[in-house]
Amino acid sequence: MMTEITSLTNPKIKHVVKLRQRSHRDDAKSMLVEGFREIHRALEHHYKPTALFYCEELWLKHENEPAILKACEAVGAHLYKCTKMVFEKIAYRERPDGLLAVGPQVTCSLADLKLPADALILVCESIEKPGNLGTMLRSADASGVSAVIVCDPCTDIHNPNVVRASTGTLFSLPIAVASAKETVQWLHENKIAILAATPHAEKLYFEQNLTQRVALCLGSEQYGLTDIFMNDAGLRVRIPMLGIADSLNVSAAATILLSEVVRQRVVSGQITPPAAEPWHGESTHDH
Repeated sequence: MMTEITSLTNPKIKHVVKLRQRSHRDDAKSMLVEGFREIHRALEHHYKPTALFYCEELWLKHENEPAILKACEAVGAHLYKCTKMVFEKIAYRERPDGLLAVGPQVTCSLADLKLPADALILVCESIEKPGNLGTMLRSADASGVSAVIVCDPCTDIHNPNVVRASTGTLFSLPIAVASAKETVQWLHENKIAILAATPHAEKLYFEQNLTQRVALCLGSEQYGLTDIFMNDAGLRVRIPMLGIADSLNVSAAATILLSEVVRQRVVSGQITPPAAEPWHGESTHDH
């Protein structure tokens, strides 16, 4: 079913604008997913948006977008055709591509997580910046992480900028939200080693055995991990810093540690990397 919206004061438009605020998202138990790539990946992982707002004038290619409309409609989403002015009001991107979905939030509880024998967990404690949290999700997806646990979040996992920075990988990962104490207890119960990165560790990050069941725990940009994790970390590592900076961006640190886990597990034969994608002389990321 499709409805056309031409008024900036339409109640549906006002509702979408309010969903930029965490309080309204939580009250409605909803989130925004903007952009072709993000919506496409969400649908690939069986996400079911309840509404899709679109503006053909802003579409980039006019070749693939109709398929998104059909796919959203097939899972029960109501379609709203918007004028350019109306869509630009609900869009949060500087250069919108004319597609924005509204749907349910996606987090789960610790009890819902199903783990393989060699589980790799990424724990993000009190991450403040949505861009960093989204980038950490993107690196987690690339590294085959079993689950992500967001502890005592300063930024909402459903923040539109988290979705954007994750490039839609938010929908490919089991993500639980819990307190730090709950998480540490759960890690112990599931016999998962706790790894903390600290400049005071004796061992470098590539000197620890990361082929075992392990949780990589990273803390806030300003203060790092709290004592709740540091006191229980059986594995402590440091990333060598050779310049004048005494720390890395938390998402950069996460990517380095995750890449080392992948390297060790490839070398040990635990995982086999996929074959390289063929090179066609142009970017493969455009839709």
